[in-house]
Amino acid sequence: MGLIILPAIDLRGGSVVRLRQGDPAAQTLFDADPAAVALRWVEQGARWLHVVNLDGALTGSSDDTSGALPLNLRRLAEIRAQTDVPVQYGGGIRSLADIERILSLGASRVLIGTAAVRHIDLVQQALERFGPQSIVVALDARNERISTDGWREQSSLTAIEVAQQLADMGVVRVLYTDISRDGMLAGVNVDSTLRLARASGLRVVASGGVAGLSDIRALAARCRDGIEGVVVGQALYTGALDLRLALEAASQ
Repeated sequence: MGLIILPAIDLRGGSVVRLRQGDPAAQTLFDADPAAVALRWVEQGARWLHVVNLDGALTGSSDDTSGALPLNLRRLAEIRAQTDVPVQYGGGIRSLADIERILSLGASRVLIGTAAVRHIDLVQQALERFGPQSIVVALDARNERISTDGWREQSSLTAIEVAQQLADMGVVRVLYTDISRDGMLAGVNVDSTLRLARASGLRVVASGGVAGLSDIRALAARCRDGIEGVVVGQALYTGALDLRLALEAASQ
């Protein structure tokens, strides 16, 4: 199967955007129709999609106060209606009810980020209720130390420390993002990703900084060490990376 490439669809206000280093003030708007974007990536060969509710990640909640389905969750439903590949979805996940609703809308995997660090019992409960294949813990790090709350708060914990704890709990997969490289086209941090995979024994999806085919090849060469996939955003949206060529490189 090779390395799995997951095109990123980051949602803010219902539109597809990209942030640089997670900074909401450094935003580029790419498309107002996330379902059309999703379909484009699938038509080019994507086997998974990575969808993030940035509004939820930045505010700490996946809900609004109107009682209606929040806009970015409506976008998730639209993406699932237009495509036939699995989706992992995250951003502002704080409860089992959040997870259940996202899965009911068609997501195959739910990303838990800040809540996994602040309320580790939520991860255990989610594993027991939904199974380990439905849960991915997002480890967002700067200088290999965990960041939370939309990347605004820095923890004293290292990504490896948290990953080892998660492995002991029964987690099987994490998403590891090097914040300093995210959206910067600076090259993926293969070394840190590899250290995390080897130290924890978890399946790791890399994220942050993918700039071109050399990054894809470097990660694909480490699949046997536990690097399972990579999220690609900025490089695809700016045209720095062609998805079809990336998929070919990932399978070699």
